[in-house]
Amino acid sequence: MELILWRHAEAEDGVPDTERALTAKGRIQAEKMAAFLRVHLPPDTRILVSPARRTQQTATALNRHYITEPRIKPGCSPQDVLQAANWRDETCCVLIVGHQPTLGSVAGLLMTGQAQYWSVKKGAVWWLNSRERGGETQTTLRLTISPDFL
Repeated sequence: MELILWRHAEAEDGVPDTERALTAKGRIQAEKMAAFLRVHLPPDTRILVSPARRTQQTATALNRHYITEPRIKPGCSPQDVLQAANWRDETCCVLIVGHQPTLGSVAGLLMTGQAQYWSVKKGAVWWLNSRERGGETQTTLRLTISPDFL
């Protein structure tokens, strides 16, 4: 399985948290990353997006069908994200558009076995892969990139 974690782009401050919109810089970040992803995403990628406004706006830049997934809302656990993605049982690629600190914790958990706090920059993508080797499941990091490198 391939799991892509895409942190929402830069958003305005404010309350309620779920209604925060992308800033002008955030819209540019989302467009840059979306252009990159359009070239590299497998065609059958399942896209799951937090219900928060800033993640919805980030995902909209991709111009592909996505599913709003309440389990990956702000403050959810790494296990919520992995359950929504159907980690280890899914055969296709899954793209999650979500939030910190959860996405960093998902990356830490998959790479080390512990839900550590790893920082994922605004608008960045972490692309992970699960594979079987010698009867053991391994997670590899295929790519990490932030919009300022695009």
